[in-house]
Amino acid sequence: MSGLAKPLARTPPPMSPPLAAFALALLMGLQSVTTDIIVPALPMLTQALGARMAQAQLTMSVLILTFGITQMVWGPVADRVGRRPVLLAGLALYVVASAGCVLAGSIGALIAWRGVQGAGLAAAVVCARAIVRDLYPPLAGARVMALALSGLGVIAVVGPPLGGAAAAWLGWRGTLGVIAAAGALALGFVAWRLPETLPAPSSAPIAVLPRTWWQIARHPVFSAWTLLVACSYGGVFTLLAASSFVYIGVLGLSPQGQGAVLAMASLSYLTGTLVCRRWIVHHGLAGAVRRGAWFSLAGGGLMAAGAASGLHALWSVLLPHGLFMFGHGMHQPCGQAGIVAPFPRAAGAASALAGLGLALVAFAVGQWLGLALDGTLRPMAYTLGFWAVATAVVAWRRVPRDA
Repeated sequence: MSGLAKPLARTPPPMSPPLAAFALALLMGLQSVTTDIIVPALPMLTQALGARMAQAQLTMSVLILTFGITQMVWGPVADRVGRRPVLLAGLALYVVASAGCVLAGSIGALIAWRGVQGAGLAAAVVCARAIVRDLYPPLAGARVMALALSGLGVIAVVGPPLGGAAAAWLGWRGTLGVIAAAGALALGFVAWRLPETLPAPSSAPIAVLPRTWWQIARHPVFSAWTLLVACSYGGVFTLLAASSFVYIGVLGLSPQGQGAVLAMASLSYLTGTLVCRRWIVHHGLAGAVRRGAWFSLAGGGLMAAGAASGLHALWSVLLPHGLFMFGHGMHQPCGQAGIVAPFPRAAGAASALAGLGLALVAFAVGQWLGLALDGTLRPMAYTLGFWAVATAVVAWRRVPRDA
């Protein structure tokens, strides 16, 4: 492990912090675009393609599964050949797959193209995390990541209403067309403006990758931050995968109304990232996530309690939704920076391994909800409650206090 953690002789960053934050927001925001914009259209495409609810959930969970698995390929490749070539290849694949989604004539074809889309998306996200470690030490990286995720929050605020409007005006294919356009925009930015950030390519033989991954997985700092982000994202994916069926199917909102609800939740997330930037300065990474865990727990606990007591009102779902997303705005930037902090020589591999963990959690959540959703609030509320408790326990008990 000591070989992975040795400091690198670094050159001055080729990008200013604002430009780096913009690039990270665009690349990581593509994940939000890919998952959030389609949400208001899920009931519509389910009906149009004659699909079952479990099949509709597969359009989300298969994307997340391939997203996680292919990071294990993109990460080591990015450590060897650089971030920019991987980004160009992955984003090109993403654009092609997005066009395939728009033209899909069956639910099976749509699921398959979403899987390919996830593979392309993986390159963008794994390189974004690695770029942070290329350019900055951990604490500075967390601040830049928080700034970037504030930008991602803006994308997340705009995305759901745009998806709801596209679903209402253009149908579900129009919604997928918006996703394709976002991928083309990201590809154009990388080709035009993003320089290579990798200080020195890795020369480690491919044969040592399994040992490298094993060493990374055993590192207590890596495991703590990965577990925190995975638990928090488990709750977020619960809301993504189930909210359209709850807000539209149970509470009677229109697709535009569902988009507005997700925008409000994203605004809460954005606020969390802004507060996180201040708390990192005053309390460090660990102090920020410990405070954020109270909001995660309040959100999951209130939603689960409301469902258990039979509350059937928009506010009883929307308020906890916003509280949980505010907490996620704390956990995400700190966790993303903490995951790669111990591995300046293997940031791509560490990012990939963490991404696989998140994807497996999200895939399991999607499969569970495909079976559990029953036309009531309870499956979403109880599942969110579980992840809220898990997030709080990890933040308070596992994250190193000196982080």
